[in-house]
Amino acid sequence: MDAEARRELRSLPKGIAEVVGGHLAAAGMLVDEEPERALEHARFARARAARVAIVREAAGLAAYHAGEWAEALAELRAVRRMTGADTHLAVMADCERALGRPERAIELATEAGGGLPAETAVELRIVAAGARRDMGQLDAAVVALRGPELDPRRREPWSARLFYAYADNLAAAGRTEDAIRWFLNAAEADDDELTDAAERAVELGAELGEAPATDG
Repeated sequence: MDAEARRELRSLPKGIAEVVGGHLAAAGMLVDEEPERALEHARFARARAARVAIVREAAGLAAYHAGEWAEALAELRAVRRMTGADTHLAVMADCERALGRPERAIELATEAGGGLPAETAVELRIVAAGARRDMGQLDAAVVALRGPELDPRRREPWSARLFYAYADNLAAAGRTEDAIRWFLNAAEADDDELTDAAERAVELGAELGEAPATDG
Protein backbone atom coordinates (compact mmCIF):
# COMPACT_ATOMS: atom_id res chain seq x y z
CA MET A 1 0.00 0.00 0.00
CA ASP A 2 1.38 3.42 -0.93
CA ALA A 3 2.19 6.22 1.49
CA GLU A 4 -0.88 8.30 0.58
CA ALA A 5 -3.22 5.41 1.39
CA ARG A 6 -1.49 4.82 4.71
CA ARG A 7 -1.85 8.53 5.55
CA GLU A 8 -5.59 8.46 4.88
CA LEU A 9 -6.07 5.34 6.99
CA ARG A 10 -4.42 7.05 9.98
CA SER A 11 -7.74 8.79 10.61
CA LEU A 12 -9.07 5.40 11.74
CA PRO A 13 -8.39 3.62 15.02
CA LYS A 14 -5.22 1.56 14.64
CA GLY A 15 -6.87 -1.85 14.73
CA ILE A 16 -9.51 -0.90 12.17
CA ALA A 17 -6.89 0.78 9.98
CA GLU A 18 -4.86 -2.43 9.85
CA VAL A 19 -7.88 -4.54 8.93
CA VAL A 20 -9.08 -2.08 6.29
CA GLY A 21 -5.57 -1.72 4.89
CA GLY A 22 -5.27 -5.48 4.53
CA HIS A 23 -8.50 -5.71 2.58
CA LEU A 24 -7.53 -2.79 0.35
CA ALA A 25 -4.22 -4.48 -0.41
CA ALA A 26 -6.02 -7.73 -1.26
CA ALA A 27 -8.46 -5.86 -3.51
CA GLY A 28 -5.56 -4.25 -5.34
CA MET A 29 -3.84 -7.57 -5.94
CA LEU A 30 -6.98 -9.34 -7.16
CA VAL A 31 -8.71 -6.65 -9.20
CA ASP A 32 -7.28 -7.61 -12.61
CA GLU A 33 -7.52 -11.40 -12.37
CA GLU A 34 -10.39 -11.95 -9.92
CA PRO A 35 -12.47 -8.76 -9.86
CA GLU A 36 -15.41 -10.32 -8.01
CA ARG A 37 -13.17 -11.35 -5.11
CA ALA A 38 -11.49 -7.95 -5.18
CA LEU A 39 -14.91 -6.34 -4.87
CA GLU A 40 -15.71 -8.48 -1.81
CA HIS A 41 -12.58 -7.18 -0.09
CA ALA A 42 -13.32 -3.58 -1.12
CA ARG A 43 -16.90 -3.82 0.13
CA PHE A 44 -15.65 -5.17 3.47
CA ALA A 45 -13.29 -2.19 3.76
CA ARG A 46 -16.02 0.26 2.78
CA ALA A 47 -18.37 -1.10 5.44
CA ARG A 48 -15.81 -0.15 8.08
CA ALA A 49 -14.37 3.07 6.66
CA ALA A 50 -16.93 4.73 4.38
CA ARG A 51 -15.67 8.22 5.22
CA VAL A 52 -12.16 7.55 3.89
CA ALA A 53 -11.80 8.59 0.25
CA ILE A 54 -9.17 5.99 -0.63
CA VAL A 55 -11.55 3.26 0.56
CA ARG A 56 -14.43 4.58 -1.54
CA GLU A 57 -12.06 4.85 -4.51
CA ALA A 58 -10.99 1.22 -4.13
CA ALA A 59 -14.63 0.15 -3.87
CA GLY A 60 -15.53 2.10 -6.98
CA LEU A 61 -12.71 0.75 -9.11
CA ALA A 62 -13.26 -2.81 -7.93
CA ALA A 63 -16.96 -2.51 -8.77
CA TYR A 64 -16.06 -1.16 -12.21
CA HIS A 65 -13.77 -4.09 -12.95
CA ALA A 66 -16.46 -6.49 -11.75
CA GLY A 67 -19.05 -4.93 -14.07
CA GLU A 68 -21.13 -3.46 -11.26
CA TRP A 69 -21.66 -0.18 -13.06
CA ALA A 70 -24.21 1.51 -10.79
CA GLU A 71 -22.20 0.68 -7.68
CA ALA A 72 -18.98 1.90 -9.28
CA LEU A 73 -20.61 5.15 -10.33
CA ALA A 74 -22.03 5.80 -6.87
CA GLU A 75 -18.68 5.18 -5.19
CA LEU A 76 -16.69 7.32 -7.62
CA ARG A 77 -19.22 10.13 -7.35
CA ALA A 78 -18.65 10.01 -3.60
CA VAL A 79 -14.88 10.19 -4.11
CA ARG A 80 -15.33 13.22 -6.35
CA ARG A 81 -17.44 14.96 -3.71
CA MET A 82 -14.96 14.10 -0.96
CA THR A 83 -11.79 15.12 -2.79
CA GLY A 84 -12.90 17.57 -5.49
CA ALA A 85 -10.70 15.64 -7.93
CA ASP A 86 -11.74 14.61 -11.44
CA THR A 87 -9.28 11.71 -11.65
CA HIS A 88 -11.92 9.09 -12.41
CA LEU A 89 -14.20 11.04 -14.75
CA ALA A 90 -13.46 8.69 -17.66
CA VAL A 91 -14.42 5.65 -15.59
CA MET A 92 -17.58 7.42 -14.42
CA ALA A 93 -18.48 8.30 -18.01
CA ASP A 94 -17.87 4.71 -19.08
CA CYS A 95 -20.24 3.54 -16.34
CA GLU A 96 -22.89 5.90 -17.70
CA ARG A 97 -22.41 4.31 -21.14
CA ALA A 98 -22.69 0.82 -19.68
CA LEU A 99 -25.92 1.85 -17.94
CA GLY A 100 -27.36 2.93 -21.29
CA ARG A 101 -26.94 6.67 -20.72
CA PRO A 102 -24.48 7.82 -23.42
CA GLU A 103 -25.80 11.37 -23.29
CA ARG A 104 -24.78 11.58 -19.63
CA ALA A 105 -21.30 10.35 -20.51
CA ILE A 106 -21.00 13.21 -22.99
CA GLU A 107 -22.24 15.68 -20.37
CA LEU A 108 -19.51 14.54 -17.98
CA ALA A 109 -16.89 15.05 -20.68
CA THR A 110 -18.24 18.52 -21.42
CA GLU A 111 -18.41 19.49 -17.75
CA ALA A 112 -14.76 18.56 -17.24
CA GLY A 113 -13.45 21.39 -19.39
CA GLY A 114 -9.70 21.97 -19.40
CA GLY A 115 -7.11 21.47 -16.72
CA LEU A 116 -7.29 17.68 -16.60
CA PRO A 117 -4.08 15.63 -16.65
CA ALA A 118 -3.33 14.57 -20.23
CA GLU A 119 -4.01 10.87 -19.62
CA THR A 120 -7.37 11.57 -17.96
CA ALA A 121 -8.36 13.97 -20.74
CA VAL A 122 -7.49 11.44 -23.45
CA GLU A 123 -9.36 8.60 -21.73
CA LEU A 124 -12.38 10.86 -21.32
CA ARG A 125 -12.32 11.72 -25.03
CA ILE A 126 -12.18 8.03 -25.91
CA VAL A 127 -15.22 7.34 -23.76
CA ALA A 128 -17.08 10.38 -25.12
CA ALA A 129 -16.39 9.22 -28.67
CA GLY A 130 -17.79 5.82 -27.75
CA ALA A 131 -20.90 7.51 -26.38
CA ARG A 132 -21.34 9.41 -29.65
CA ARG A 133 -21.05 6.10 -31.47
CA ASP A 134 -23.64 4.54 -29.15
CA MET A 135 -26.00 7.30 -30.26
CA GLY A 136 -25.31 6.63 -33.94
CA GLN A 137 -23.25 9.80 -34.38
CA LEU A 138 -20.39 8.11 -36.23
CA ASP A 139 -18.79 11.19 -37.78
CA ALA A 140 -19.02 13.06 -34.47
CA ALA A 141 -17.27 10.13 -32.77
CA VAL A 142 -14.33 10.52 -35.16
CA VAL A 143 -14.16 14.28 -34.66
CA ALA A 144 -14.30 13.89 -30.86
CA LEU A 145 -10.92 12.12 -30.88
CA ARG A 146 -9.02 14.73 -32.87
CA GLY A 147 -6.51 16.97 -31.16
CA PRO A 148 -2.78 17.53 -30.73
CA GLU A 149 -2.41 14.17 -28.99
CA LEU A 150 -3.55 12.41 -32.17
CA ASP A 151 -0.07 12.50 -33.68
CA PRO A 152 1.43 9.21 -34.94
CA ARG A 153 4.89 10.43 -33.94
CA ARG A 154 3.95 10.67 -30.27
CA ARG A 155 4.68 7.89 -27.85
CA GLU A 156 2.77 8.48 -24.65
CA PRO A 157 1.31 5.81 -22.34
CA TRP A 158 -2.09 6.46 -23.88
CA SER A 159 -1.04 6.81 -27.54
CA ALA A 160 -1.82 3.25 -28.62
CA ARG A 161 -5.30 3.38 -27.06
CA LEU A 162 -6.08 6.75 -28.63
CA PHE A 163 -4.85 5.69 -32.09
CA TYR A 164 -6.79 2.43 -31.81
CA ALA A 165 -10.01 4.19 -30.79
CA TYR A 166 -9.62 6.64 -33.68
CA ALA A 167 -9.05 3.79 -36.13
CA ASP A 168 -12.02 1.84 -34.77
CA ASN A 169 -14.33 4.82 -35.17
CA LEU A 170 -13.01 5.53 -38.66
CA ALA A 171 -13.84 1.94 -39.58
CA ALA A 172 -17.34 2.27 -38.12
CA ALA A 173 -17.82 5.44 -40.19
CA GLY A 174 -16.87 3.55 -43.37
CA ARG A 175 -13.48 5.23 -43.83
CA THR A 176 -11.63 1.96 -44.25
CA GLU A 177 -8.36 3.18 -45.77
CA ASP A 178 -7.92 5.81 -43.05
CA ALA A 179 -8.81 3.19 -40.45
CA ILE A 180 -6.10 0.83 -41.73
CA ARG A 181 -3.50 3.58 -41.51
CA TRP A 182 -4.43 4.40 -37.92
CA PHE A 183 -4.59 0.76 -36.86
CA LEU A 184 -1.02 0.48 -38.13
CA ASN A 185 -0.08 3.61 -36.18
CA ALA A 186 -1.64 2.03 -33.10
CA ALA A 187 0.27 -1.20 -33.64
CA GLU A 188 3.56 0.71 -33.90
CA ALA A 189 2.80 2.56 -30.65
CA ASP A 190 1.65 -0.58 -28.83
CA ASP A 191 4.98 -1.78 -27.42
CA ASP A 192 3.25 -4.06 -24.91
CA GLU A 193 0.96 -5.59 -27.57
CA LEU A 194 -2.17 -4.88 -25.56
CA THR A 195 -4.37 -4.36 -28.63
CA ASP A 196 -5.16 -6.32 -31.79
CA ALA A 197 -4.40 -3.29 -33.95
CA ALA A 198 -2.17 -5.14 -36.43
CA GLU A 199 -4.77 -7.87 -36.91
CA ARG A 200 -7.51 -5.31 -37.46
CA ALA A 201 -5.40 -3.61 -40.13
CA VAL A 202 -4.86 -6.91 -41.93
CA GLU A 203 -8.57 -7.78 -41.73
CA LEU A 204 -9.62 -4.44 -43.15
CA GLY A 205 -6.98 -4.70 -45.86
CA ALA A 206 -8.38 -8.09 -46.84
CA GLU A 207 -11.85 -6.59 -47.04
CA LEU A 208 -10.49 -4.03 -49.47
CA GLY A 209 -8.81 -6.81 -51.43
CA GLU A 210 -5.31 -5.42 -50.82
CA ALA A 211 -2.53 -5.58 -48.27
CA PRO A 212 -2.44 -2.62 -45.85
CA ALA A 213 0.07 0.10 -46.58
CA THR A 214 2.89 0.44 -44.07
CA ASP A 215 3.62 4.15 -44.38
CA GLY A 216 2.44 6.52 -41.60
